[in-house]
Amino acid sequence: MDKQTALQWPPSPVNQALESWWQCLPTPRPQRVAVALSGGADSTALLLALWQLAARESHLQPVALHVHHGLQEAADAFSVFCQQWCAELGVPYRVQHVQIALQVGDSVEARAREARYCALAEMAQDCDVVLLAQHADDQVESVLLALSRGAGVAGLAGMATRFQRHQVEFARPLLGVRAEQVRDWLRQHKVAWMEDPSNTDFRYTRNRIRHGVLPALQQALPSFTTGLARSARLAAQADTLLQELADIDLQTVGVPPNIAALQRLSPERQTNALRHWLKKYHQVIGSEAQMQTLQRVVQACTTRGHKIHLRVGQGFVHRTQNHLDWYYN
Repeated sequence: MDKQTALQWPPSPVNQALESWWQCLPTPRPQRVAVALSGGADSTALLLALWQLAARESHLQPVALHVHHGLQEAADAFSVFCQQWCAELGVPYRVQHVQIALQVGDSVEARAREARYCALAEMAQDCDVVLLAQHADDQVESVLLALSRGAGVAGLAGMATRFQRHQVEFARPLLGVRAEQVRDWLRQHKVAWMEDPSNTDFRYTRNRIRHGVLPALQQALPSFTTGLARSARLAAQADTLLQELADIDLQTVGVPPNIAALQRLSPERQTNALRHWLKKYHQVIGSEAQMQTLQRVVQACTTRGHKIHLRVGQGFVHRTQNHLDWYYN
């Protein structure tokens, strides 16, 4: 790839999405911006777009972070590709090897995801933000999975555009870009990428959705992907409002929540405040059945001797005098 020519390419949807994310940031804008680089098409394109942006923004310093899971035979080849791609662009390359110890009943995807975030956070301690390359199709898959689990507004919001984990800021600037738009851009300019063999493994639910469900939906409803992505954004706005309302209610009922004060709220606001209290202060997410039971028990608590001891998440909500508390068991 000729670097001078690459800097003069016309803007692509990837460039435009990254530019939009960049322009919406408060000033002063980040200086050291990292990309979680797997070697696949999406992260390869994101790093390229960030490198092009850095050519105009002189203070912007791109960094590439690669996590070597060792879960498949191609892991070494992915690492070599990422190192060579970064060398071609002149972008600093950092790699960390992780080992994933699985126990009976563990999800490989979940354990690998958590190990990946831990490794990215360790490598990004001197970075202002880490960019992830999930796109609109990934968002649709997330929302469909949430629908299949009967998720509420928070689940239907899909993946957040920005979040913090392990004291590191993460952002997803490409959630409005289709997967095919990413690949078309790379093909147009003959930029290579690595294909992950696990993407065709139908043991993973996401792959069954990607290769079986999505093509059928897109054929029947051509605007399905963009429409569902819009619904996810609206659900995220609604979830933000629910959290703000819960914060207002918790200021009234207190932390830990006072039972009598909770009872003065409507049933829906009781459940919303309790769910927010558990998540914000105890990192607990109760099931729909658990939260409905908790709300009914709180509403029925009218005497001093009324005991409350209900399982929620991996612990219990119980009554302490006039308040609720939660403890891990």
